[in-house]
Amino acid sequence: MSDIGSNVEIYIDADACPVKDETLRVAMRHNLKTYMVSDGGIRPSNNPLVELVIVAQGPDAADNWIAEKISRFDICVTNDIPLAARCIENGAFAIKPNGEHFSENSIGMALANRELMQNLRESGEITGGPKPFSKTDRSRFLDGLENLVQSAIRQS
Repeated sequence: MSDIGSNVEIYIDADACPVKDETLRVAMRHNLKTYMVSDGGIRPSNNPLVELVIVAQGPDAADNWIAEKISRFDICVTNDIPLAARCIENGAFAIKPNGEHFSENSIGMALANRELMQNLRESGEITGGPKPFSKTDRSRFLDGLENLVQSAIRQS
């Protein structure tokens, strides 16, 4: 492994993240420092490139920690659209566990759609949650993260 990617870091919004292991696999292949941010319940890694960050319990504690630390060309793995928006504002990249990338062009629509869906759920018009996480989602994530890491390293 080379140190070419050492200035790119990965931040995992680790509470309920279904692709922690996949993220670490890609990060280790590129020798990238990775932060797993959680309010507890995550086992630490023996890998010196992986840092477990335990934040206080409470709404948005992990999100706030990530948004304060992440910088240009870093990558955030999250399902949280407002956190993704904050990361993009800092010049970072954001990817969902299903492999979908957030970008400056798509984040506004994602925020608007999130608000619409929240309003529909609150009004009772929509009662179901998201579809179950699948093997296809996991595969798309691995491909998407690999491409995103390579792009971030090239740009940094």
